[in-house]
Amino acid sequence: MISAVPALAAFVAAFGAVFGLAVGSFLNVVVHRVPAGMSVVAPASACPKCGRAIRGFDNVPLVSWLVLRGRCRDCAEPISVRYPVVEASTAVLFVAVIVRFLPRAGAPGAVIAGQTVLLVALLFVMAVSVALALIDIDTHTLPNRIVLPMYPVLVVLLAASSVLTGDWAAMLRGLLGLVILGGVYLVLAIAAPRGMGFGDVKLAGALGLLLAYLGWGPLAVGAFGAFLLGGTFGIVLLLTRRAGRSTGIPFGPWMLLGAWVGAFSGVPIWNAYLRLLGLT
Repeated sequence: MISAVPALAAFVAAFGAVFGLAVGSFLNVVVHRVPAGMSVVAPASACPKCGRAIRGFDNVPLVSWLVLRGRCRDCAEPISVRYPVVEASTAVLFVAVIVRFLPRAGAPGAVIAGQTVLLVALLFVMAVSVALALIDIDTHTLPNRIVLPMYPVLVVLLAASSVLTGDWAAMLRGLLGLVILGGVYLVLAIAAPRGMGFGDVKLAGALGLLLAYLGWGPLAVGAFGAFLLGGTFGIVLLLTRRAGRSTGIPFGPWMLLGAWVGAFSGVPIWNAYLRLLGLT
């Protein structure tokens, strides 16, 4: 955890939780509408059974679902528990990112500003991660509408962070990570098209950019972690006969989970690995 003034850190974490609930509510809309080719802005949310628009006071993240006891106010149609789970999970994940990457107290103002911009980039990727993981589980796709905008957004935010902190080596490292991880996935997709899709390739480049910006350790751990976690999950499914050798298993969620393992713990894990090999 990066140290910060306790009172300020608590306030920012609390704000992050509330903001995460709101973002999670929006992500529910994204997960439902983007795969269907619908706008995420219009029309307003409505009950799929009776068609009545969701009232503003019934659209408060988490709270409304609890007050309504998981049912539509007008027709009593059950509302999936997935909605409040996504909202609450997003809030928890946002708080975790804030606690881990909150700017260091006592650093120069420009450095704090740069670290804050990096924090914004990480929160952006966390929100995208939740949406992409759920969509890939539901549809086995990683929509371009979500993946491709990650590139310009991350380049702008990470470059701004480097301008403020003066750490241009991190930006160069990030661009190299984009090419390296994206290139590895491209080779895999060409060599084994049934096991790797081009949606994975596009996502890999964006994740490589962010992870390498954080360091070579996060990139290595994040990249390897995806295959380790995904492979372990696949083996478990095979052993429990819940999947066969030809069963398609979405890899996007494991790429994202591995990336976050790398972002949160990549440096100590990588350093421990190097010590194990006697390289440090």
